[in-house]
Amino acid sequence: MKQDIFLSQFALGFYLGCVFLLIATYNYLRLKSELSRFRRHLSDRLEIEAETMKKMKGDVETLRKENETLRVKVNALNEQPDRKIQRDLEVFARAEKRMLLTVPGFAPAWETAKSEAHHELAGEEAGTSAPKRIFARLFGGGGNPAALPGRDGGGQVAEAESAKGGPEH
Repeated sequence: MKQDIFLSQFALGFYLGCVFLLIATYNYLRLKSELSRFRRHLSDRLEIEAETMKKMKGDVETLRKENETLRVKVNALNEQPDRKIQRDLEVFARAEKRMLLTVPGFAPAWETAKSEAHHELAGEEAGTSAPKRIFARLFGGGGNPAALPGRDGGGQVAEAESAKGGPEH
């Protein structure tokens, strides 16, 4: 009779329930530890990203200050008398080149070309476009009179030289 109690339907169901309880408890504990591991991982990742963002913001602020300092230095250097003359010469050279290539009439086109060259240099100094002077010096372009188209042969080179010297006279 005592053995019947351990093998009865109730006892077998109880045993089966205990096995399921052990499996469920094991899975619960395993998932709980995995969840805590994911939380630690997320916390570590958020800390790393926060440090990275802080570093990036510091770098951006440093670069912004450096950019402003360089802009002020460039403006200060451009205010020197030699630089102003060199800048005016560059404006005139660009305007002259544009006129020789495109314009049959002189006065209105000269003013248009000069103002366009002035705007180009202002854009270069503001940092919105690449400076053409540096690239011309590096790659040897810009000052070759043989590359300019001529109307009547060699007379145009003399005109170009007189136009370059025009503002200084």
